[in-house]
Amino acid sequence: MTTVNERLAWRYATKKYDATKSVPAEKLERIVEAVRLAPTSSGLQPFELLVVTNPEIRAKIRTVAWDQAQVTDCSHLLVFAAWDDITPDRVNMMFDLTNEVRGFKNEGWENYRQMLLGIVADRGTEANYQAAARQAYIGLGAALIAAAFEEVDATPMEGFDPAAVDEILGLKSRNLRSVVMLPLGYRAAEGDWLVNLKKVRRSRENFVTEVS
Repeated sequence: MTTVNERLAWRYATKKYDATKSVPAEKLERIVEAVRLAPTSSGLQPFELLVVTNPEIRAKIRTVAWDQAQVTDCSHLLVFAAWDDITPDRVNMMFDLTNEVRGFKNEGWENYRQMLLGIVADRGTEANYQAAARQAYIGLGAALIAAAFEEVDATPMEGFDPAAVDEILGLKSRNLRSVVMLPLGYRAAEGDWLVNLKKVRRSRENFVTEVS
């Protein structure tokens, strides 16, 4: 049986995709579901996921993403978009959803709701956005692991103009801000300078500190 770590050793940040190959719908759905199931602080899920397949939209995004070909040559482009603020309405939406799904109200949970509402009010809009953006990266991590497990190539990308991507995707009207993108697809047989190079990571001794 192939382990998760073996799949992570296999994966790399793909530089050239085979534009003729498409990720099967069932594999894509499992990757997307991994993002949906990813843990987030207080269970708020303060980001959303856009799956972009429209060629014209992806061509526009490429122009504001340093002309990186992965944006247009991949099978699916995932865009992680964080809440622009963690507002009372958004907090209450998730707490109410929790009560609805679980079928009861818990006094401790409701007390925590009030405490969290106070925290986000004191923190302010920009700090709340930054907190939401950090949660989006947890979703990105889940997507990368899920993609590796599915033997789907992926390339995490911060190299783009977020404001321009927001404009292209109409995110401002949805009170969202783009954070990071993830092309998914299959590596090209030729033309990727990175594909055959050894993965470079620091040794365990230089990376892990045991505190006992």
